[in-house]
Amino acid sequence: MPARTRAGAGRRRTGGARGFLAAVVTALMIAVGSAAPTGGAPAAAEPGTGTASTPTIRESALRLPVGPEPDGPVTLDVSVFVAAGDGRRPAILLAHGFGGSKADLAQRAQELAQRGYVVATYTARGFGVSGGRIHLNDPRYEIADASALVSHLATHPQVHLDAAGDPRVGVAGASYGGALALMTAALDPRVDAVVPAITWNDLSASLAPSGVLKRQWTSVFFSGALAGGAGPIPTAPAAPAAPVAATTSRLTPPTCGRFAPEICALFLRASAEPSRANLNALAAALRGHSPAAVLPKSTASAATPSRMPPTLLIQGMADSLFGIEQAQSNAADLLAAGATVAMRWFDGGHDGGSIPSDEDMWTWFDRYLTDAGRGRTGMPIAAFSAPVPSLRRGAPPRTLSHDSPPRGIGKIDAATGPDQSTAPLAPTPGAPPAQRLISPPGGAPAAMVTLPGLPGGPDTAALSSTAGIAYRLATLPGQAATFDTTPIQQTVTVVGAPKLRLSVMSTASDATLFLSWWRVTPTGNTLPRRLVTAVKVATTPGRSRTVEVALPAATYVLEQGSTWRVVVSATETGYAVPTDARLYTVSLARATLALPTPAWAQAGAVAADEPDSEVRGVGLALALALAVALAGSLAIRWRSRRVDRHDAREDLADIPLVVDGLVKTYRDGHRAVDDVSWRAERGQIVGLLGPNGAGKTTTMRMIVGLIRPAAGRVYVHGVPVHAGSPVLARVGTLIEGPGFLPHLTGRANLAAYWQLTGRPQDEARLEEALDVAALGDAIDRPVRSYSHGMKQRLGIAQAMLGMPEVLLLDEPTNGLDPPQIAAMRPILRRYADSGRTVVISSHLLAEVEATCTHVVVMARGKVVLEGAVETLTDSAATTIIDLAAGSSPRRAARIAMALRTMPDTRVEVDGVKLAVHSQASRADVVAAVVSAGGAVVGVAGHRKLEEVFLGVIAQGDAAPGGTEPGPEQPDDPGHPPRADGDPDGDPDGDPDGDPDGGPDDGPMPPGGRAGASAATRLDALRQVRAR
Repeated sequence: MPARTRAGAGRRRTGGARGFLAAVVTALMIAVGSAAPTGGAPAAAEPGTGTASTPTIRESALRLPVGPEPDGPVTLDVSVFVAAGDGRRPAILLAHGFGGSKADLAQRAQELAQRGYVVATYTARGFGVSGGRIHLNDPRYEIADASALVSHLATHPQVHLDAAGDPRVGVAGASYGGALALMTAALDPRVDAVVPAITWNDLSASLAPSGVLKRQWTSVFFSGALAGGAGPIPTAPAAPAAPVAATTSRLTPPTCGRFAPEICALFLRASAEPSRANLNALAAALRGHSPAAVLPKSTASAATPSRMPPTLLIQGMADSLFGIEQAQSNAADLLAAGATVAMRWFDGGHDGGSIPSDEDMWTWFDRYLTDAGRGRTGMPIAAFSAPVPSLRRGAPPRTLSHDSPPRGIGKIDAATGPDQSTAPLAPTPGAPPAQRLISPPGGAPAAMVTLPGLPGGPDTAALSSTAGIAYRLATLPGQAATFDTTPIQQTVTVVGAPKLRLSVMSTASDATLFLSWWRVTPTGNTLPRRLVTAVKVATTPGRSRTVEVALPAATYVLEQGSTWRVVVSATETGYAVPTDARLYTVSLARATLALPTPAWAQAGAVAADEPDSEVRGVGLALALALAVALAGSLAIRWRSRRVDRHDAREDLADIPLVVDGLVKTYRDGHRAVDDVSWRAERGQIVGLLGPNGAGKTTTMRMIVGLIRPAAGRVYVHGVPVHAGSPVLARVGTLIEGPGFLPHLTGRANLAAYWQLTGRPQDEARLEEALDVAALGDAIDRPVRSYSHGMKQRLGIAQAMLGMPEVLLLDEPTNGLDPPQIAAMRPILRRYADSGRTVVISSHLLAEVEATCTHVVVMARGKVVLEGAVETLTDSAATTIIDLAAGSSPRRAARIAMALRTMPDTRVEVDGVKLAVHSQASRADVVAAVVSAGGAVVGVAGHRKLEEVFLGVIAQGDAAPGGTEPGPEQPDDPGHPPRADGDPDGDPDGDPDGDPDGGPDDGPMPPGGRAGASAATRLDALRQVRAR
């Protein structure tokens, strides 16, 4: 028996995901050997305990003869791993996945050998350099091979024996190897513990659920065997190589690779023609190669204990091949036979995702294989555990655990009870109660929810950015019916498969349907688990049939206020669908969705509005820092209030907002705001206008104390404003967009904001603010589900909390649609009519003209124009003529042609309204209209605010020395505080912000800015009006 020694073989592996994904490419996942270990690696002196040293692992390779094929003998490629040391120890047999080999298990074997086990790995029959063909875990072949390996371990001098020929042994494997492990444990009583992972209970139900063939998975499965080649199949070294090769090629077609001929023929027929007869023949064969066929069915008793060893089932929730329902069936069979069973779900599987830790497997084997473990009572781990998606983006999932046997976990057996709840279900708004689905001829085009190997974990990052595309691919026009829940009333955790009852009618003798479960969001519907349920319903053409169907089993969190959608599709890319054209009619037979919500799973549920332990921990960590800062803050506030009282302006006490000579100069010399002065009176809506870089936002930020001016002051009712001024409690703001906590609902965000103000709750006037937001039921949904416009409306409502005397809104209509903008106008007018003041910074000139009473126009950091909108838009050069209602547009056009003969005259026609721009007097214009046959019923002089604005800006650009406005620079990391202690970055270094380094220049003169500036503005206004 050849042997080789590997020194330092105990070094741990960290790249387990590579083996996991490689198995997806070749077909079914490789064995447990692909999972990334996380626990320590004790040495081999005593199984399950070990020492801190790293022993030398000895690997012995051999060829083990096993049962022959019809055409000759077979040997398997086997390796046995043992750590240095004396004494007997338990053994573990590791089985690989479909398309793999013993090489996939080497690292795992070394780690288990370090823990004190004798570990055997092998390449299964039909793979690698082992002989034989692939029979898909036939008890006569692959399962018999595993029993032969158990017998071989009984002969190993270092394996512990419970009796002659009976080694103390555990078996572990994943996917193909997992079924082999479970079936070996059922058929060989010498197995003492078993850990099967992501495997099947009934292979026929896995590959053809409800009689619908998983065409894509079947093709991947079949091609995995072809990847090994169709050439000569290796057999025992003693057998003549050439005759065996010749016999093989005569018995097996090249297209079958190393599949046994009878299995290959069934696959080929079912894939080419998925008729009921072909599928039934394949299903019968596959069912006999499944744990369901060999697990004991009788209930054990004290007199007749279970012959199944303790079993740890591990199953993934990102698995479109072997879903959670397969592990549930295995658990049910094992528990019925009286076995000790634990079950683990994880966010991974054949479609990728996370990889489960080895800790539970190690703990399981240590408990049931070692002498020390057998001396203990009870299971070493919880009977059931599963991760639950977190409601907070980026947060790790929480883990559910339950100590009772996993009997019926995730299944709904009763109509009511503590482990079940219901959610009202109805057709999606706009959809009829009975929805028609087309199954197109040839089955194409087909919807696509999942494909073999497509990432399937919760909130998959690779697909989150294309949620809208994914939903459109899953709901092709005419092929899908949709049903929505009402908003969830209370956050609940679902463990298992929700169920609903459908009424189905088909034009054929059956209907093939596919169900998926989506979360409805304004930004695009998302699929928490990229899985579908396939259902085939036998029907009588033209007659409906009621059927209960289950959605994909997994863990879900249904957040309060969220809406969920059941999509029923007639096609799915990964499945074989009918090729004849069919029409299905689907409706709800019961208007509720049954949810498996066990009471024990709800205890740890954390609603998105509630702070979790991590948030509370951060709060406690900050408490000390806040306490230290509090003393300094109180001292600064006391000093600030003294300054406020000293610098208050009694003459401005009745004026809500006064901006007096503001200057902001940055370190690079750019003057973003240059001597800006204006005021906003009670009852006014003031629009702050200007091109990009004019200094509007910088001015707004100085008004509320976010940045300090280099010179000038801002007064609210005569009290100077600075950061933290108490007078800011009388100001509501929305500047540069709202900032909300995404996991909180809209209502909770408003409540949290108001709580931070420290003011009584009854002063918030929350209901009035909610009326402004006009979000309806969405106010109780998390903000992360809001559209941009919804967030903007919530931001305006937040600014209005407490109904402040001064309301500052920076681009408030950003993201609002035209009806929402129109609805905002009367709200702001009523707000101002109540004696309050509103200031709006906006680029939408038409909206400012329609909403505001006054405007302030800025350019290059200066105020270039201000005044009442009505005054600024009044123009002697513009005459608006309203013709009589009976006038025709054709007559209005003829009148316009006549007016254009006047010198320097331009006419715009809007139905029966004429806008005449002319140097002629208004009386002459009216006389000319009457002379041309017009019946005048109204005359006004008005020009658009846009013309005034563009005229002033153009005039400023054309002025001598005019320059292009520089970029508006906020007080941010681009202009950080100076190291010399000057917090403003002003060139003078003077903390009072005055550029000359001297005292403040004193109060603003009555009437506003200095005389020269006022004269300049007045002259500019006169020139604009004269145009």
